[in-house]
Amino acid sequence: MSHGLVSLLIAGIAFCGSHTLLSSTRLRGSLRDQLGEQGFLLIYSLTALVTFAWFVLAYIHAPVIPVWTPPPWTAYIPIALMPLATLLLVCGYSTPNPTAVGMERSARADDPAPGIMRVTRHPVMWAMGLWALAHLAANGDLCSMWFFALIAALALGGTVLIDRKKRLALGSHWQRLARVSSNFPFAALAAGRTGLRWREIGLLRPLAALLLYVVLFLAHPLIAGVPVMVP
Repeated sequence: MSHGLVSLLIAGIAFCGSHTLLSSTRLRGSLRDQLGEQGFLLIYSLTALVTFAWFVLAYIHAPVIPVWTPPPWTAYIPIALMPLATLLLVCGYSTPNPTAVGMERSARADDPAPGIMRVTRHPVMWAMGLWALAHLAANGDLCSMWFFALIAALALGGTVLIDRKKRLALGSHWQRLARVSSNFPFAALAAGRTGLRWREIGLLRPLAALLLYVVLFLAHPLIAGVPVMVP
C-alpha cells in the first residue's frame, strides 16, 4: 500500500472521527463545561478546519487507483446538482437556523423556519452532501470514492444526529420547527406541511449562488486539477 493511500485513509478517519468525537459524545459536554460555549466552538472549528485541510491535501496527492469506469453521462450529475448545492449553501449561511450551533434561540421566533429552511432544515449539510454524492457518482477511482463517500456520510448522517440532539435541546419549540420543515429536501413542501416563500429567499441569494456555481465551474481546473468533463 502506497504512502499516499495510507495518508488519505488516516486523514479521512481523523476528519470524520474528530467531528463525531466533538459533536456526538460526552466529550462535547465536558469541553463546553470547561471552555465555555465560545471556547468549545473555537476548538471545534479549528479541529474541523485542520482535519479537512489535511484530508483535502492527502486527496490531492493520493494515487489514482481505478475501480470502475463511470459512464460518460455521469459527468452531467455534478453539473445538474451543483446549482442546488450552491443555493443551499448560500441560503444556509445567511438564514437563521435553530439547528445550527449557537442559534437555538431562533427556534423561539414566530417563524422558526424562514426561507430555505422550508426546503430543508439542514441546508448547509445537504449542500455538502449533494456536492459529495454528485462527485462520487462521476469518479471511479478508489481515493475519490473514499474521499467523497466519507464526506457524504458525515454530512448526511450528521443531519440525523443533529435532529436527535435538537429534539431534546429545543423541547416544545422542536415540534414547531419540525411541523414546517423537513430533513430531506422538499419533503415538507411535497407533503403540504409548509409553503415556500420566495420573498424570504429574495433575489440576492440566488444570484450569489449562481455566481458561486460559475466560479467553481470555471475554477475547477485550478481547484481539482482537471476541467469539468462534459461528454
